[in-house]
Amino acid sequence: MSLTISGKHMNIGEALTQRITERIEEAVSKYFHHGYSGQATLEKDGNWYDCDLLVHLDSGVVLQAKARSGDAPSSFEDAADKIEKRLRRYKRRLKDHHAHGNVKSDSAYYSVVESPREEEEVPDDFNPVIIAESTTTMNHQTVAQAVVQLDLTDHPFVIFKNAANGETNVVYRRSDGNIGWIDPSRGD
Repeated sequence: MSLTISGKHMNIGEALTQRITERIEEAVSKYFHHGYSGQATLEKDGNWYDCDLLVHLDSGVVLQAKARSGDAPSSFEDAADKIEKRLRRYKRRLKDHHAHGNVKSDSAYYSVVESPREEEEVPDDFNPVIIAESTTTMNHQTVAQAVVQLDLTDHPFVIFKNAANGETNVVYRRSDGNIGWIDPSRGD
């Protein structure tokens, strides 16, 4: 169980380092009895302190939380509360899935609702630039597992190989707070 703690534009004292280690250890061991690794980064940004927590459970689940506050300990505590809430949700969903057995992803509800949009004027010389690029592995999982992964991270979407049909699928968080699911194989 390794936890890397770092500070940007600030010095993290021994007391805060110890509190971070104890709080993350306490939160993970409360819900899971296997190992983990993680990273806690505190950054001073003007009058604000940002905390970014990333916890990798040995089961392969990744939890992420961010928080901003007027002081470093409060920023960490807010982010740790989010991690603990996500651990609790994940544990509850694991219990729910075990109680109901394996649910096939074919039986999942699927709908698309489009709202009418007005056409926007785009200048002729508009050339969008790629500002971020990343690589990731796509896991074979059910739609329900992908939704759990989406809930555990702050990512706006999850790309995965659907266990039911082997196709690449996407689940994403919609602007209205609901979750959308894109399954290209259903378009046939």
